[in-house]
Amino acid sequence: MITLTDKDRRQIEALFRKLEHPVKLIYFTQEIECELCSETRQLLETLAALSDKLSLEVYNLQLDKEKAAQYQIAKVPATAVIGTKDYGIRFYGLPAGYEFVVLLEDIVRVSLGSSGLHPETIERLRELSEPVHLEVFATPTCPYCPGAVRLAHQLAIENDLITADMVEATEFPDIVQRYRVRGVPKTVINGTAGFEGALPESDFVAQVIGGAATAHETSTARTVSA
Repeated sequence: MITLTDKDRRQIEALFRKLEHPVKLIYFTQEIECELCSETRQLLETLAALSDKLSLEVYNLQLDKEKAAQYQIAKVPATAVIGTKDYGIRFYGLPAGYEFVVLLEDIVRVSLGSSGLHPETIERLRELSEPVHLEVFATPTCPYCPGAVRLAHQLAIENDLITADMVEATEFPDIVQRYRVRGVPKTVINGTAGFEGALPESDFVAQVIGGAATAHETSTARTVSA
């Protein structure tokens, strides 16, 4: 269980004073076959209590199917960070360890509606013309993972064509096996192309754009052959 000390709470409250627009944490859970659902909910409830601009909505994946479809949630625990719009930022699994800091940063960025990316990166993203779905596999003890998750979420804030998930690798072994994840962080692009490692912003964006093009070509080839 994640326990916040009084000092932690004061620091988070100070960080949340930067919030401008309200932010909603949309959380999906289920009662069975979800070992960390309860712990994730407790963490989110604790955070929501630290700012009047942060709120929490809780839904059941099985019972609230319309909401799950609305937010395109198919596995739990799942957390969507929603500002004045849905930027497509998702956390799958308990955002613990190093990923907890990314969650806090995402809340602030979503509230401000600002990605914080370099102007050169923003310009480069204009090359995208098709939807891009990023899945960044991470673990709580990986010191390099937050950089990849952070950048993926920043890209989602900046560009409406991009959605980005943090996937806690140890909680979803079936997906790890499907994508043959051997190390973290690993970023999967549109379910086909991908790359490993924490890269500088410019290199990360180049990999995303190149991987999206490769994934599109692969998908087109499969459609034609079918």
